[in-house]
Amino acid sequence: MLRVLLAGGGTAGHVNPALAIAEIIKKHYPDCEIAFAGNPEKLEAKLVPKAGYQFYPIKIEGFQRQISGENIKRNIHAMGCLMKSGSRAKAIIREFKPDLVVGTGGYVSGPVLRAAAKMKIKTAIHEQNAFPGVTNKILAKKVDEVMLTVEEAKKYFPENASMTVTGLPVRGAFNTMSKLDAKAQLGFDKDEVCVLSTGGSLGAQTLNEKVAALLRWYQDNDVKVNHVHSYGTYQGYKDFVLKLEQSGVRINGNSRLIIKDYINMPVAMAAADLVISRCGAASLAELEAVGRAAVLIPSPHVAENHQYYNGMVLQNAGAATVIEEKDLTDEVFIKTVKSYIEDSSRLEKSAENARSLHVADTEERIFGVLKKLIGK
Repeated sequence: MLRVLLAGGGTAGHVNPALAIAEIIKKHYPDCEIAFAGNPEKLEAKLVPKAGYQFYPIKIEGFQRQISGENIKRNIHAMGCLMKSGSRAKAIIREFKPDLVVGTGGYVSGPVLRAAAKMKIKTAIHEQNAFPGVTNKILAKKVDEVMLTVEEAKKYFPENASMTVTGLPVRGAFNTMSKLDAKAQLGFDKDEVCVLSTGGSLGAQTLNEKVAALLRWYQDNDVKVNHVHSYGTYQGYKDFVLKLEQSGVRINGNSRLIIKDYINMPVAMAAADLVISRCGAASLAELEAVGRAAVLIPSPHVAENHQYYNGMVLQNAGAATVIEEKDLTDEVFIKTVKSYIEDSSRLEKSAENARSLHVADTEERIFGVLKKLIGK
């Protein structure tokens, strides 16, 4: 019986691809045994058992680069976790006895993939971002196969690494509804431009502030645009709608606005003509799958500024405009959005360019890479 161990986590951007890969393997090998190794204090500890997979805890933390009293303590703790992680990884592998080990990034995948490679077990990694994380760049020298979301990531890996561009798995719900049906479901006029803005499930303070300014601009200038905004489930944003109304933006009874903490993203994306978002790999893969123009604002708080590189793949393809936070004034933001919503041909061309980046056969490509290793 085939046994596969997956390792990755820390954020949904690493956990969800691992879960997607597990499902791809299960589709072709229904009787296989799949387990996950992850940090017991991170998101994977909740999502993996919920998906029905066995979970092996392994504690490992990243090192803090800025020097402070608190960070020195955290780095001492991280060093202790790192020193124990190798033996823990070997113990997990000896207990589960995998035929194949797959890493999807995050600190936790490092010791597990290193141990598997040393133990002569077949290994593969998947890199979601255009600018790879430190862990995957190191592991690329040791594993059998490297899977990439985008072609641009190749230049950051060793030339002798076995690399395949597979794309990133996207939920099927993002390809099931037409724009007209989605607009009708949201109660929007089919002929009016629809804008979707989101800072992710938790939200983003910067995006919330700029969208608030944009909504005021709509109202002050009688701009007829439908707008769906997800301000996030983070507790600090719970009074977002109240603050908007206090600033003079009419929300209640305004059929053109849907402002919620959490939205049905596949429906909202299908209805949108323009998407405003961060540049997480999963979000951009969904945007490409549906094919939508975008204004992208990379988070400056991620490792090695990788969201900027993700966004630039779309900008270079003519599918989006990237605005870094250091350049993001109300004036620049509104002017950029205005340039899209007043130009239907630009919206259409950008959407077409985004769609051209989508890897439609991602599942087949990922399975093709893994099957080579399973066959061996």
